[in-house]
Amino acid sequence: MVMPFLSRRPIVPAKDGASWPHVIILGGGFAGAHAVGALRDARVRVTLIDRNVYKTFQPLLYQVATAGLNPGDVTMFLRGLSLKIPNMRYRQGEVVGVDPERKVVALDEGTKGTQELEYDYLIVANGCTTTYFGTPGAEEHAMPMYTRSQALAIRDRLFSELERATREVTSHHDKLHVCVVGGGPTGVEIAGALADFRMQELDILYPEMDPGTLQVTIIQRGTELIKEFRPDFREYAAEELADRGVVLRLGHGVKSVGYDHVILDDDTVLESDVTIWAAGVGVPEVVSDWGLPQDKRGRIMVDDYLQVKGVPGVYAAGDIAAQDEALPQLAQPAVQMGRAAAKAIAAEVAGTPRQKFHYTDLGTMATIGRHAAIAEIPRLPGLTGSLGWAAWLGVHVTKMLGHRNQRAVAMNLLSLYGGTRATHQPNPVVGEVNSLRAARMFEEQADHRKFGRGAEG
Repeated sequence: MVMPFLSRRPIVPAKDGASWPHVIILGGGFAGAHAVGALRDARVRVTLIDRNVYKTFQPLLYQVATAGLNPGDVTMFLRGLSLKIPNMRYRQGEVVGVDPERKVVALDEGTKGTQELEYDYLIVANGCTTTYFGTPGAEEHAMPMYTRSQALAIRDRLFSELERATREVTSHHDKLHVCVVGGGPTGVEIAGALADFRMQELDILYPEMDPGTLQVTIIQRGTELIKEFRPDFREYAAEELADRGVVLRLGHGVKSVGYDHVILDDDTVLESDVTIWAAGVGVPEVVSDWGLPQDKRGRIMVDDYLQVKGVPGVYAAGDIAAQDEALPQLAQPAVQMGRAAAKAIAAEVAGTPRQKFHYTDLGTMATIGRHAAIAEIPRLPGLTGSLGWAAWLGVHVTKMLGHRNQRAVAMNLLSLYGGTRATHQPNPVVGEVNSLRAARMFEEQADHRKFGRGAEG
């Protein structure tokens, strides 16, 4: 008998694997990673392409941005997928072109010229990117939170500004304002996490500062938060945030963004030392050069099988794909679409009928803060408060890829939110806190600032 721990794990699909059809998957996010998993038993060679060597669990990025989790807690090394998927190979590169006529993908791999890879089947699952809707100053001064590096940039900026604020002369000391643009799940979650930090940890970590020094504001163009949820959950979220001291500026869009302020569409000027942009995402501009049909929002149009309309052999899944009735740009639709696209390809290769894609709504969740969350589950009453928070924690932990990630996130979140103020010892996960650079920037921007010492007014 061969002992599993003494035998070598197969690292090639089979002896004839080199002749199998080649499937290229663009993007290692929710759709791409789950598409890879769905092809593990298919007689295909799979190449997964992404600019990053890791998959990010984006629903918990706000915890990285607010120093609650390590960045490694929410990322998984994509090459680790080959443990259970031996027919997969990973390749790092920036996709600069797709030619569906020639069936090639062009990559920028850091060398002279582009490299071309031929495919038999293609799954476009490279997701979306931050969009600023043409708002003046937003790209320069606002901080998006769509990638791990962006979440880390927010974290480092927040603590740099806190350190700088502690050195302000008392007579000139002003509040540290954080404005979150966008009242969807991402905006609500990061605002709630910042409010919890202010209530639970700020006075301990920064005893020289009054907890009220940190002010958090949500700016939402619509008149309600988290419009993805039913009305009573929207009201619950607004009440919980207000109870935590978060200021809600609803019914106003952002006209422009400056170094230390935002200007609303009614010309109201709000102080904003850190502006976090959570107002939406869009399709990367390069996709428009690939010759694939796009809807008015730029998403790639697919049929009932998730095949790109009019382009045989090319499928799209996740945020970048749009059926006639587009699904919300959330994790669960991306997961199901990635699996379905892969199964359609596997069926084609096996010569069996493809199955139409049908989305199963498993519910939507969002956390507002410490022991406060909402879970809207089809055909069930839904959950709020501590029960909703426990359900949110359980679902998010179990949905992560990788056992190490699951254990680390569970332990760190329980440590972060467990206990009381008397027993909980604050220990934020900090990184490059450069308050000296923040102070120099504060001085250099005096002519452009509207608030604080030396501002132009």
